[in-house]
Amino acid sequence: MSIHGQVLRSNVDMTQGRPLNVIFSFALPLLMGNLFNQLYNVVDTAIVGRALGADALAAVGSTGNINACLFLLLAGLATGVSVIVSQYWGAERYDELRRLLGTFLMLLLAASVVMSLLGVLLAEPMLRLLQVPENLLDAGVTYLRITAGLLLGNALYNAAGAVLRSTGDSRTPLAAMVVSSLCNIVLDLWFILGLHMGVAGAALATVAAQFLSAGVCLCELWRQKQPFAFASVRLCFNKVDAALILRFGLPTALQSCMITLGGMTVQGIVNSFGSVTMAAYTAVQRIDSLTIQVVVSVSNALAIYTGQNMGKHDIDRVCQGLRDSLKALCVICLVLAVAVFASRWLLLSIFLDPATDAASIAQGADFLSVMGFAYIIAAVMNSYLNVLRGAGDVNVSLVAGLFEMGARLAFASLLAPHLGVWGIWLATPLSWASGCIIPVVRYYSKEWMKRTLI
Repeated sequence: MSIHGQVLRSNVDMTQGRPLNVIFSFALPLLMGNLFNQLYNVVDTAIVGRALGADALAAVGSTGNINACLFLLLAGLATGVSVIVSQYWGAERYDELRRLLGTFLMLLLAASVVMSLLGVLLAEPMLRLLQVPENLLDAGVTYLRITAGLLLGNALYNAAGAVLRSTGDSRTPLAAMVVSSLCNIVLDLWFILGLHMGVAGAALATVAAQFLSAGVCLCELWRQKQPFAFASVRLCFNKVDAALILRFGLPTALQSCMITLGGMTVQGIVNSFGSVTMAAYTAVQRIDSLTIQVVVSVSNALAIYTGQNMGKHDIDRVCQGLRDSLKALCVICLVLAVAVFASRWLLLSIFLDPATDAASIAQGADFLSVMGFAYIIAAVMNSYLNVLRGAGDVNVSLVAGLFEMGARLAFASLLAPHLGVWGIWLATPLSWASGCIIPVVRYYSKEWMKRTLI
């Protein structure tokens, strides 16, 4: 057996075995890791909403899209790089992989500093631009400045986690999330309930947990020996590698940001309806961030699966993996939609007090009744997008992101004046349906088959 084969015994070699089995065996720990990752926001939201009230919850929620935009620029860069890593790994080109990672780390550190400065300096202007009410502004600015100013932990976790997953290890990122989520819960309770630090306590707890998760992943990478030997990676700047990283990373990062910018504009429309609607929107976003993770995890596993198999030039296996995954996801999403619809009032009561926030819960229940049954649309869109991304056809992600953002803005702006908050609720599934068009058409054009790096 080759050294490559020996190393992958503890990982998932996605070029062998039944496609659906290897995709789901890889996706399961990825799903658990994503759930624990989202648990940061859920715990923050639940404790803030219950301990500090709906206004504090609305203030924290108003920062969500800005934080996401800053984080996703860096996470999108890491996700784009994972395409290159998975294809190099599948082709066993380890020397080029180490050189590439040295350049990537240099770019990531520089980008993190820039993003942090922008987040701290522009926190108040950006929240005012989103029409955050004055009584919520100070708390929102405090939360945003802490989480954006210390986003390096989040960036390092996403980068290290992306490298591990691209080489077939989805278990270590899961372990990192378990440890850091438990840390986040303890610190939340201590900072908010014990030290009475308010929303600043929630922000500091999240940041500390993110640095812990980054540390776990980096330690595992450092322990890896041959053939990868991450410990031998050195910070450097290679122009060819930098160009390759930006070519694959920027479209993914910009695509993520385009969707988030659309969400920021929608958040501005939500804010115009007042704190009741803001609290409902925030609670639903937190619930959705958990329930959508099945779709996210399987589709991300498809990207890594596609990358490794494109490295081996096995396109038939890629197509089979997509077909099998889509069938399974459609069944899963239907069950999930029914479960969310049936338990929507109970789910919302985790974040909002039924005795004092009944109006917000009622609005959130309407939103969840729409979101749950849109998950099948999300499954189709994300599955096709991630196969294209794994193959190296990353520009499609950017175009699809722009199209989805435009659709979300158009639907929210056109429907809200006539349907009220229902116009906002309907904008999300309608934009997802619009976002399906480009990746599906591109996939069946077969142009993506020519985009492999190797």
